[in-house]
Amino acid sequence: MNHRILLGLASIVFAAPSIAAPQSKIAPGRTIVLKAARIFDGKGDRIATPGVVVITDGKIAAVGAGAAIPDGAEILDLGDATLLPGFIDAHTHQSGEATDDWNQAALDSLRKSVAEQALDASVNVRKTLMAGFTTVRDLGSEDQIDVALRNAIREGKIPGPRMLVSVHAIGATGGHCDNGGWRQGLFPETSPAEGVINGPDQARRAVRLAVKYGADVIKTCATGGVLSLTDDVDTPQLTQAELDALVDEAHALRRKAAAHAHGAEGAKRAIRAGIDSIEHGTFLDDEALDMMKARGVVLIPTLMASVGLQETLARKNNVPPVIAEKARNAIEHVHATVKKALAKGVKIGFGTDAAVYPHGRNAEEFNQLVSLGMRPADALRTIGADAELLGWPTRIGSLEGGKIADIVAVPGNPLEDIRLTEKVFFVMKEGAVFRNDRAK
Repeated sequence: MNHRILLGLASIVFAAPSIAAPQSKIAPGRTIVLKAARIFDGKGDRIATPGVVVITDGKIAAVGAGAAIPDGAEILDLGDATLLPGFIDAHTHQSGEATDDWNQAALDSLRKSVAEQALDASVNVRKTLMAGFTTVRDLGSEDQIDVALRNAIREGKIPGPRMLVSVHAIGATGGHCDNGGWRQGLFPETSPAEGVINGPDQARRAVRLAVKYGADVIKTCATGGVLSLTDDVDTPQLTQAELDALVDEAHALRRKAAAHAHGAEGAKRAIRAGIDSIEHGTFLDDEALDMMKARGVVLIPTLMASVGLQETLARKNNVPPVIAEKARNAIEHVHATVKKALAKGVKIGFGTDAAVYPHGRNAEEFNQLVSLGMRPADALRTIGADAELLGWPTRIGSLEGGKIADIVAVPGNPLEDIRLTEKVFFVMKEGAVFRNDRAK
């Protein structure tokens, strides 16, 4: 993702769903009991009936039909619905949005103040939460907008998902994480402070600067990308030594590292360096997938990015020819790669590249995964895979006693129709109800 262009993509606005007034502060000792016809706890293969979750002080106290319900508990009966763990999206760009006009979006990215871009982004995080996504990773922003969003959400100032942020993504001069495509001299040359590095020492410095300014996770561009103007989509863009230094420094500072990698060679360099996840993985070969399987590296295929790209190309909205060509090539290859990854047993996580398509449609990724051969239960368990990838397996990702009360509800049975995940009508985050379309 070219982040200068991304930050200007703010032209599509959708009507917000109806929501309950968010309860930003939970009274100490308050107990809420959620009831529904069914529950999928995120751990097994099956739906259980009926669905019962007891929540006290923003955490899950008990789950299941046999759970003791304290006297005086507030009971919310959601009827014919399935309770699920709050969804997680491990690859988003909350400070950008899809566009109906490429050239206008590029111009907006230069005209809009950082404050206006942040206000636009506050709309995006709200849409994401109301779609059932209670936790996200943000893997590319500028001007610390992602940090501001994370902090404002955490402090209860605006509604949105819990966020892990990367500040500046880190890549090579002229690469996918650099802001290319403008005439020379129009902007100052970027530096490690803006995430652009050349050499292992600069890689370490860029990681340290990202952490200094608030990064929870380190994002790097190991290969070229689709939405950048000055590179091929599959070329490696960092040396083995640069990636070794970057990942080593990230892990030394107790941060996980994610690599944007479409091409196989760049991905293999990142895997050898000890990367925690490969984002996109469009052109991965057998060797790269086998390395990922052996080392437990998570693949985040971002299938919704292909959906967004297809829609963009269909609109013929001034997309530069070089980007259109790269998009068609990526779309043509990604499905076969994901099918091969599934067959090999590579660990698959859930991530969508939100902002390449309009925010709020994140849950369509579940159907994309199922359409390529993943069982619905396995698709839903990518929520737990993401929780582990983010470093929070004991806090989120399943409905179990002691975990944070992040809970969503959908009508019907999503194991019979995975697209029901796109019809979330109830959202609870940390025990606070942010959406309840069935409230009387």
